[in-house]
Amino acid sequence: MPEDIEYKRLVWHSRRGMLELDVLLIPFVQDVYPELNTDDQARYRALIECEDNDLFSWFMQRSRPEDPELARIVDLILRRVQPV
Repeated sequence: MPEDIEYKRLVWHSRRGMLELDVLLIPFVQDVYPELNTDDQARYRALIECEDNDLFSWFMQRSRPEDPELARIVDLILRRVQPV
């Protein structure tokens, strides 16, 4: 039960109010997050604590996170929408 509440909270925090972010984060957290290993889940939780301006810049590929942990989860999300 507490895990379900935490997941719902995570989905809620993935809603950023910026369409460009919402179309990436909401489907990712709903479709991919439950299947991620615990390390990548922790990376995602850290990612959604970041500022929207930083997220936007990273997902529009204008810059990269300095933190390699954040860079990894950004790459996972981008690969989902831009398969190689």
